[in-house]
Amino acid sequence: MSDSNNLFTHQQATLDLSIALLERPSVTPDDDGCQDILSKRLEQAGFDCEFMFFGSEKQKSGEHAEVKNLWARRGTSDPVICFAGHTDVVPTGDENNWTYPPFTPTIADGYLWARGAADMKTGIAAFTIAAERFVANHPEHNGSIAMLITSDEEGPSINGTVKVIETLEARNEKITYCLVGEPSSTDTLGDIIKNGRRGSLGAVLTVTGKQGHVAYPHLASNPIHAALAALAELTAATWDKGNDYFPATSLQISNINSGTGATNVIPETLEAVFNFRFSTETTENELKAKTHAMFDSHFKDSKASYDIDWKLSGEPFLTPEGKLVSACQQAIKAVTDTDATLSTSGGTSDGRFIAPTGAQVVELGVRNATIHQVDEKVEVDDLGKLAQIYEGILENLLLDEGIN
Repeated sequence: MSDSNNLFTHQQATLDLSIALLERPSVTPDDDGCQDILSKRLEQAGFDCEFMFFGSEKQKSGEHAEVKNLWARRGTSDPVICFAGHTDVVPTGDENNWTYPPFTPTIADGYLWARGAADMKTGIAAFTIAAERFVANHPEHNGSIAMLITSDEEGPSINGTVKVIETLEARNEKITYCLVGEPSSTDTLGDIIKNGRRGSLGAVLTVTGKQGHVAYPHLASNPIHAALAALAELTAATWDKGNDYFPATSLQISNINSGTGATNVIPETLEAVFNFRFSTETTENELKAKTHAMFDSHFKDSKASYDIDWKLSGEPFLTPEGKLVSACQQAIKAVTDTDATLSTSGGTSDGRFIAPTGAQVVELGVRNATIHQVDEKVEVDDLGKLAQIYEGILENLLLDEGIN
């Protein structure tokens, strides 16, 4: 699988498809025809392709804009090996700051430069080529190969993968193994496999006091003063110690806002935004309960009051060492001679919507050094290798001589 002829074939095919996708300015939540390109290729390889649309057609520029999703499947039996990814990309910022136009894919200095080059259109191209090659070589393969592609991953993530999974669950269509093609690698291709992610719990704290003149504080109630001690305890707290797979749960305050703009006015309200990234050692409800206990203690004798608006973006999930992890590690070793390390670091991904169904989920893709940055780029030489790795994973999971 890893000989030079195969590598060349994978390389050119993956590069060509990557460029076709990268030319589309699919800024979230716009797919801009990327999924049409993919569905046409997949149908030729024997996939049944289904587009799913969620959200309002009338709110194209808003949070609930209509989102296009693709569910493609070849086969009807288990196990179901699903590749998941997103065609939407983050905005480019000022395009004048880019070395090359962000939606004119450019090969220079050994890299492919474009918005979405790392996150994550090359990953989609690689697993599409891998699936085509695998099907061509094994048309009567065991199980099923599927792809779940959304254009709502970089935005609010409310009309994308989560809705597709709800639809699949409603018709009892289960994913056995899921490989999310997010850019997981750090120093070299395949050095890191994300076999889980921390949970994300966000909060908006509002403290309400009474506005007044700073010279007459007894006639007012300062929400800033009321919040300080509670916030200090919150940031100093130990939530858990983590475990073998996860670091300890952490909390970060990302914004505090108060004041009227005048130096002699005690404000009425304070707003603070904070976020927990939590391990499997604690739960959403435990974090909420401990936080409220702290604030209740500090506000019990206060003239000010508080309220917290919570938002859970995703529960933590973990795929322990087993068949999927082994299939990935062996495929990486065969192509790059790298011993991949397991990690749960980083932010969230759409894997958080798939794992609760019982699927084993990992993330494996190109290097993440330039994601969301000006001059996003990926090593050209890694594209063919990644397609080979993905094809090797399919072989390990679906062929009789694969991993038992």
